[in-house]
Amino acid sequence: MRRSVVTDARLSGAARGTGWRTIRRVAPYLWPEGMGWVKRRVVLAMVALFLAKLVAVGTPFFYKAAVDALSGDGASGAGMLGLGAVGLTIAYGMARLMNVGFQQLRDVIFARVGQRALRQLALETFQHIHRLSLRYHITRKTGGLSRIIERGVKGVEFLLRFLLFSIGPLVLELAMISVVLFVVFDVWYLAVVAVTIAAYVWFTFTVTEWRVRIRKEMNDQDTDANQKAIDSLLNFETVKYFGAERREAARYDGAMERYVAAALKTSYSLAFLNFGQSLLITAGLVALMVMAALGVERGDLTVGDFVMVNAYMIQITQPLNFLGTVYREIRQSLVDMAEMFDLLEQPPEVSDRPGAKALQVREGRVEFDDVHFGYEPERPILKGVSLVVNPGETVAIVGPSGSGKSTIGRLLFRFYDVTGGAIRIDGQDIRDVTQDSLHAAIGVVPQDTVLFNDTIYYNIAYGRPEASREEVIAAAKAAKIHDFIASLPQGYDTTVGERGLKLSGGEKQRVGIARTLLKNPPILLLDEATSALDTQTERDIQDSLREMGQGRTVITIAHRLSTIADADEIVVLEDGVIVERGRHEELLARGGRYAAMWQRQAAEEEKAA
Repeated sequence: MRRSVVTDARLSGAARGTGWRTIRRVAPYLWPEGMGWVKRRVVLAMVALFLAKLVAVGTPFFYKAAVDALSGDGASGAGMLGLGAVGLTIAYGMARLMNVGFQQLRDVIFARVGQRALRQLALETFQHIHRLSLRYHITRKTGGLSRIIERGVKGVEFLLRFLLFSIGPLVLELAMISVVLFVVFDVWYLAVVAVTIAAYVWFTFTVTEWRVRIRKEMNDQDTDANQKAIDSLLNFETVKYFGAERREAARYDGAMERYVAAALKTSYSLAFLNFGQSLLITAGLVALMVMAALGVERGDLTVGDFVMVNAYMIQITQPLNFLGTVYREIRQSLVDMAEMFDLLEQPPEVSDRPGAKALQVREGRVEFDDVHFGYEPERPILKGVSLVVNPGETVAIVGPSGSGKSTIGRLLFRFYDVTGGAIRIDGQDIRDVTQDSLHAAIGVVPQDTVLFNDTIYYNIAYGRPEASREEVIAAAKAAKIHDFIASLPQGYDTTVGERGLKLSGGEKQRVGIARTLLKNPPILLLDEATSALDTQTERDIQDSLREMGQGRTVITIAHRLSTIADADEIVVLEDGVIVERGRHEELLARGGRYAAMWQRQAAEEEKAA
């Protein structure tokens, strides 16, 4: 039964994870098993945090005492800790400095924990994307995917930091200040503060939830614009061929116009949120100050008390304003990270079975046993293909477009699993062995070799990174590309450009052949390896491919029949079934499908000549 796969194209419609799910996924990075140094840093950061809050709550007492000492409004102010007004002022300044110092110490201690989490999650995401199926990577949008990962990974360190250092510390500080107001003054001061905080939190959360939806729309438009830009740049040559620069610019500008509209909504809603928060805080501050002023007039409070009430209210204001920012950012981080965790939780379509063993290639016999497969259940591609490739043989698979030729190669490499039948190598079902060992045993030369934007040496050595320089050069010589590389000013250190665009098609294919030769696999899959090249280049490279196949089991998927005339067996595939098989001469003599294809291609080549 085929597994349902959530591709990138469907990701926007997939069910988003809740905020709590995301928090549960992130929290283990704060307390990982077997990582004592991480736990110690978290504990030390929490100690520094507690000390900072303790100092912050005690600081206004120095301020009150200094004011009372200066105003002569109470002997207790002058005598606090035996300090005069100047000493109390200095103590006040030192307390403020200690508060900042403990906060910075907390950040320094925790920084390594956050950066470790960011690196670990980035690596986990990168590895998971490589485990996803070919079906996913064919349907993905590269630009949109990169933005999802970028925003999600960046949110990790932020979310860890503020889960630990914002919500909990804010509650702790507000609780401490509330106790002070209740003990030093009376319950009405506490009531005003509680009502102000409750109204502020309700307003902030309600408006922020509304803003998150607007921000989500802005993110979607940003992703869409970025995807269109990358898609256009990746197809730079096509854009030039069709003179579509203005069309692409208009397409990109349309996406940016929608992004700007969403960004403006975000800015306007932020202004509304900030003004509403300021209104509530100011109302609470004024109410407390009026109560304190009346107390001073009655003689119940000193001027220092009046100042201390003001200091505490301002001290409350700062974390509450911070709460607004943190809550907005946390909600946004949760949205960003939910998309990334949706991606991480998408299971690979093809995975190793529990207890799968490494493939043991003794001879290199490949067997397709009644293989059935379809990319969609309602559209079968292969309908019972049975084929044996004996060790050291070359078997060519030919047929019209859409007959299933390339699908056979993808199934052999296990990009997909067969829906019926089995594929075996030396009697081992490839579904029962590890994918790493299977991939190591098969060398592929595709129709269009794609190179990394690095040096020629790096691209050849990619076949076997541990190979010596002499082995890399030997592979290049075997692929008949060494002389060309040696003629370049920078030789093997020449950068090939993105996707190898600085090299011609034939040069790229030879680099790809050298890379596969260096890998030295027992089984070779040539997937229309020369069909995209001109006739002369194809003939040159065909010699390299023929030499490359010596002593190996070779499966050639061919478009041009002239390239496979010397194959040990030619299999003609049509509409997912084998309709003919045999050697070149036998099939021509039979006068069937293969003979008709041969005559048609010969006539086309003669006409082209």
